[in-house]
Amino acid sequence: MQLIDIGANLTHDSFDHDREAVLQRAREAGVARMVITGASREHSPKALELARRYPGELFATAGVHPHHAVEYTAECDAEMRALLGHDEVVAVGECGLDYFRDFSPRPAQRRAFEMQLQTAADTGKPLFLHQRDAHADFMAMMKNFDGKLGPAVVHCFTGTREELFDYLDQDWHIGITGWLCDERRGLHLRELVKHIPAERLMIETDAPYLLPRTVKPAPSHRRNEPMYLAHIVEELARDRGEDVAVAAAHSTATASAFFRLPA
Repeated sequence: MQLIDIGANLTHDSFDHDREAVLQRAREAGVARMVITGASREHSPKALELARRYPGELFATAGVHPHHAVEYTAECDAEMRALLGHDEVVAVGECGLDYFRDFSPRPAQRRAFEMQLQTAADTGKPLFLHQRDAHADFMAMMKNFDGKLGPAVVHCFTGTREELFDYLDQDWHIGITGWLCDERRGLHLRELVKHIPAERLMIETDAPYLLPRTVKPAPSHRRNEPMYLAHIVEELARDRGEDVAVAAAHSTATASAFFRLPA
């Protein structure tokens, strides 16, 4: 079983003391490749640096999460565009809107998102998207770029049936995380994942966040790691009524095609 984790925050400081061990545990669990999320002005260059350190195994995105939208200046935009010029950087983002936390003012979020959508239109690279409690504005802003964008994935999907089908109607991809395993918040996903076409479905850990609650025994530190992607795909396969090997092969093929990863 060869898996691709499409969203791992491996530049997070919680990995600074054992990053190589984390990667080795992931390899032993069948995670052959990972896309390292660039979600801020600070961490996007670090994601590229990490991808360069492990060529062919790690790749990166470059973008600014809505939590950090206030840092998306013209200078920041130029920095992101420069990063996207590297082959190891395979997508624009993480970018989008987050009205749940509002860590950045909503006008700043919309401005940063619009600038990154323009970058995606200009570069032709796929979009790695974030949306939480901002569906109407998110859809409206994406619609402004109809016909100008390449592939898009709504990463870490946790939304409603209506949101899911709005995304699928646009031929966007869906990223599923260990939220699926959360009996408090993710039960609805167990039904919804049955409706995602295999060629639109990818899997991710969002490590170090969202440790699957069904992992037993749970690690004492509560940190999520890419090795738990194997657990997520097992749960996903069960919910979809598929063999684990089939679910794994489909998600890997979809991710490889979406990010245009080398064979």
